[in-house]
Amino acid sequence: MITIVASYNVTPNQPTPKEPLWLSDSDLVAPLSHVPTIYIYKAKHNNTIIERLRDSLSKILVFYYPVAGRLMLTESGRMEVDCNAKGVTLLEAETTNTLGDYGDFSPSQSTKKLVPTVDYTQPIEEHPLLLVQLTKFHGGEGFAIGFAIFHPLVDGISAINFINKWAKVARGEALGHNEMPFLDRTLLKFPHQPSATRIDIPQWGSTQQHKTDKVTQKKREMSVEVFKLTSSHVEKLKKKANDQSLKEGSRPYTRFEVISAHIWRCYDKAREIGENQPTRVRFSVDIRNKLIPPLPQNYFGNALARAVTHKCCVGDIISSPLIYATQKIREAVYAVTDEYIRSYLSSIFGQGHLDSIEAFFSGQGSPISSPDPNDHVFMMTSWITMPVYDADFGWGKPVHFGLGIEFREHRAVILPSSDGDGVIVSLSFPTVHLQLIKKFFYEDI
Repeated sequence: MITIVASYNVTPNQPTPKEPLWLSDSDLVAPLSHVPTIYIYKAKHNNTIIERLRDSLSKILVFYYPVAGRLMLTESGRMEVDCNAKGVTLLEAETTNTLGDYGDFSPSQSTKKLVPTVDYTQPIEEHPLLLVQLTKFHGGEGFAIGFAIFHPLVDGISAINFINKWAKVARGEALGHNEMPFLDRTLLKFPHQPSATRIDIPQWGSTQQHKTDKVTQKKREMSVEVFKLTSSHVEKLKKKANDQSLKEGSRPYTRFEVISAHIWRCYDKAREIGENQPTRVRFSVDIRNKLIPPLPQNYFGNALARAVTHKCCVGDIISSPLIYATQKIREAVYAVTDEYIRSYLSSIFGQGHLDSIEAFFSGQGSPISSPDPNDHVFMMTSWITMPVYDADFGWGKPVHFGLGIEFREHRAVILPSSDGDGVIVSLSFPTVHLQLIKKFFYEDI
């Protein structure tokens, strides 16, 4: 059981600008919810920990002042940040569980409680954009820091950079001039031209119809499994893909490309469906260095574009060598060019998003979609290049980093390993498929 023992509202410790922060279309198409992440530390906890977090948070918010603001609805129906410095929520909690009781900290109902909860039925204008929860484990052997940060405010890269800069300040170090966040998002402000899109923008939604029979309901039951791919595993996958007729002069396939392809093949094998059934993978691509000119260093916000693999059939994925699926992933990544991004940002935001924002502000909660068991598209999320283990607040680096959410959609998440040896793969798929996925995951390396 977890008990909240104290709650603090932390505001910037110096005056900050008051002008509203315009949010880009890349921000506004992000899920209208807080993203939960969890850091685990093996260090003796004492009363100075919460004081260090409070003091350093008030300092870092001076530079990242929009984080201390609140959401506001404009006359046009868009969402902006009211930079009113109302602050963020910092919770201090204790649990009767020991650190060992949580196992590998894979997403579950118990780990979910290590992250602050947000009640979206309450007035949205009053919600902090960031909530942080320090939870001390029973026995004094460690603690968790759970973050819940509003997705339309930041993407994963910006969130991790914010946390790492906060940790640096907590260690008593000063931020250099080149570490300051770039807050102006109008660099991603392009004229809306939905009818003049120059390229084909992929749709992420399923084309399948949901059913309600008992068999289908069984297929919707989701479970989470966590797998470790060592550096040796990853190198074997890369060698397998790169040795399979890679074109002369081509760049060797990356970790992301081969791991994603491997997961894709395991998933399609486990589904045991017809070979002519369609199958695709969707993921977000960081556009910071893909735009011409690139975005400034330390751009703070959502800088993402959606990518989807080209249409192919299950039979092509499972019967072809690994390079086939790997090349499909690469083609989807390479398709995100400067031209693609500008067309994407000129057309992606529409009336449906305005309707969702209006419903969000009217107290109807954060829109949540349930997975279609027949969906032929699944989501891939990769944080493998993010410095998540740099979050040393003065008591050492975390021993674990993870997402504190049980996804309702079919999703694979690739994270760095805490020991630096390979990666961690968290799979959220229908329970009926996961046993076979476990079989294929190591068998096919």
